[in-house]
Amino acid sequence: MNSAITTTAPDRQDRPVAKPASLADKAFSVQQAFTRLSTPGSVHALRAIAEEAGLDDATVHRILQTGVSRGVFEQVGRGRYRLGTGTARAGLHAMADAPGAASTHSILVTLHRATGGLALLYVLSPFGGARRLCTDYAIGDRDPAEVGMTAEDVVTVSRSLRTGASGRVILAYLPQRIRDLVLAEDVPPTAGPGVIRDNDALATSLGEIRRLGFAIGRQECMTGWDSVSAPVFWDDTIMGSVLLLRPSNEMPADLRPMIYHTRRAAEEISQLTLSPVTPTG
Repeated sequence: MNSAITTTAPDRQDRPVAKPASLADKAFSVQQAFTRLSTPGSVHALRAIAEEAGLDDATVHRILQTGVSRGVFEQVGRGRYRLGTGTARAGLHAMADAPGAASTHSILVTLHRATGGLALLYVLSPFGGARRLCTDYAIGDRDPAEVGMTAEDVVTVSRSLRTGASGRVILAYLPQRIRDLVLAEDVPPTAGPGVIRDNDALATSLGEIRRLGFAIGRQECMTGWDSVSAPVFWDDTIMGSVLLLRPSNEMPADLRPMIYHTRRAAEEISQLTLSPVTPTG
């Protein structure tokens, strides 16, 4: 195998930061405290925010009030706050230079041709809870109906982060608090026979994904289909996953070539998030 593919970091969770010193450091520490406390949109007391940020209540109160006037934070009731719409707008602008569809599609086509499988790109969508959405695919001459998914499946099993290799790959790199929320969800009733229903076994699989940098699925989403998936990152933030899907009877016994090509596609898309350019050849 080509050793050019880098090893995925064992666990890309929130990193410890030094105690904030300057006023700017303190403001950013308050904003980051929300992401460590819980999922976006959650409401927190001033005291909890201050403890997470490592600052005194008075300093955090001044920062929050300034942020409220600028839409960075929202005050919900007395002494309780959440991230504001200004944070979401900043995220949208940050994503404006994300890789274009032409760039990512060519990578999926290459993966399809190298493996003979269906190549799909999933992205993380926090709207309405942590979910995954398929934004592009390359399936060659295969009939989409061959996959056998109903319209209901598209909005249930294929969106769940606890179902399928591509879902588990994204889930593995999310903060623990978000993982806990997903683990509390029910398994979609239309999931395949290989879906991991036991939460302890699912949690163990997430640790293996962080250690290895990929996941293998055996009929998790659909009967008769196996998969390989690898994470797509923007720097150290999970953005989505690349999925290679093949009928179980076509999946080779030696999965190393499938894993290699899937990881390579995911890493190439990850590189595009850092230097978004259109491939020329």
